[in-house]
Parts: sequence; structure tokens; C-alpha cells
Amino acid sequence: MNKTTLSPIIAGTMNWGSWDKNLTSKEMSNVIQVCFENKITTFDHADVYGSYTTEAEFGKGLAATNIEREKIQLISKCGVQIPAHNRPAKIRYYDYSKQHIINSVEQSLQNLQTDYLDVLLLHRPSPLMQVDEIAEAIQKLKSEGKIVEFGLSNFSNLQTDLIRQRLDVSYNQIQFSATNFEPMIDGRLDYMQLNNIRPLSGNPLGIVFREDKKKTRRLKVLLASMVEKYRVGADTILLSWILQHPAKIIPIAGTVNVARIQNLMKAVDLKLDREDWFAIWTESRGSEVA
Repeated sequence: MNKTTLSPIIAGTMNWGSWDKNLTSKEMSNVIQVCFENKITTFDHADVYGSYTTEAEFGKGLAATNIEREKIQLISKCGVQIPAHNRPAKIRYYDYSKQHIINSVEQSLQNLQTDYLDVLLLHRPSPLMQVDEIAEAIQKLKSEGKIVEFGLSNFSNLQTDLIRQRLDVSYNQIQFSATNFEPMIDGRLDYMQLNNIRPLSGNPLGIVFREDKKKTRRLKVLLASMVEKYRVGADTILLSWILQHPAKIIPIAGTVNVARIQNLMKAVDLKLDREDWFAIWTESRGSEVA
């Protein structure tokens, strides 16, 4: 299979199911269609989302559309175990045994009603990871055409180096936003650029619209003036801020609101003035750069 090309903004499904929005498979079908019509063709999953139920509902929704599988990209993650219906786990823990990785992918394929994942990510680093065992599972899945590319989620630079002893790592999904900019200054984004690893950004709007703090109040005042200047919404400006970073970060947007989905791709074409880009960082920091 050819190398995967993801859409410039990814649709995140974590909250589509029982963990938040409780969308039916029919409602998911409508959201998938709206995303596709607005050039958002990549969908981010994890086996654990919705306590292991969201992938199956999404799969039913996708099957009800007329979208060709080759025109979309499906990402999923494995490794996190949580107590859930028909699951033996008593506590949260991580499992990266060869058999678990293989079983998890095969279950995701069945739930999503597809023959392959475009990208498989290890969901969170585990202190018990055996790199050789992980490599055997990934190589087997690739050779069988069940996954195209491989990556990580929430891994540090050293943890990534550990995995890269045996495997090519194409992606690392991290938390990054105007209010969570630490990967930009702690070396993670630099590391990914150096090693040709594409960052995927979870929670790209950060806490701007979810928490009332001095930081978010400062940002809202600034964003109000930028909304007037650029004639787009504040969320579009925040996504554009991420997209302008040279690491070529891909934001993962979790909205199921049709109007917001229709506006997401405006961020791809929006170019913030350099001073405005730094103004957003300044207000989030609470101080100017040195």
C-alpha cells in the first residue's frame, strides 16, 4: 500500500459516542458525510472510545454512506485497557503484548467494517513495553495489509527512540494548543521535525472555551479583535495558529456541529500575521518573549 495522506484537519471521534454526544449510527453517518463533503477525510479513533463501543457505531454509520473506503483514512489506537461491559479488566492498565496488539487491530477492523487501518497508534507508553514484541506484531499486521502506517500517542522523545530501534514511526499524537504549548518549547516538536514524524494535535482548542482563567480571559479579548480583523471565528484562528508551526501539525477536531465542521477547513487557508501569531502565544504565556 502507498504511504497515507491525511487530511489537513482530522475528525476526532472520542466524544461521538457514549462518552459524550451519544450519537446513533445514523447520526454518525450524517456527521461523516458532512466531514467528507468539507474535505475532512481522516477520522481518529481508539479501540477504547465509548468504552469499546464507538468504533462499531461509526462502522455502521460509515457503511450507510456511499463514501468509497479509499477516499477516507482511518486511524485507531490500541493498548489501553479499562473496565467495561464484557471486558475482564478490574483497573485501567496497558497491554502491548504481541497477541493483544493483533487482536485489538482485528477487532477494530471488524467494528469499523474495513479491511485495513491507514494508521495504528500505540495509545500511551507503558513501562512494560517490550520493543521486540511490539515490532513483531506491527510487522505482521503490515505484511498482512491490515495497517499501512504506524505511530505513537503521548510518547516522549526517549520513549519514541525506544520504539524506533525496531520500527519506523510516522506519527505521534500529542496534546498541543495555544494554551498547551509545552511541546513547542520542551523539544518534542523539534524532535519530530528532525526525525520526520508528523505531530497530530489532540484538543487543539485547548481550554480557551472550557475554563475561566486569567489566561483564557486574556486570549478571548485578543481573539475578539482578531475575529474582527480576519472575519473568521475564534476557533478557526486557534487552528490556524497550530497549522502555521513548521512541524506541520495536524489538528484533531472533535466537533459534531455541522456549521463548525463546515468552517474548520477555513483554518487551512488562513495565514495569521507573524505578530498576531506571537500575540496569541504572548497572551497564553502571560508575558512577552524575551
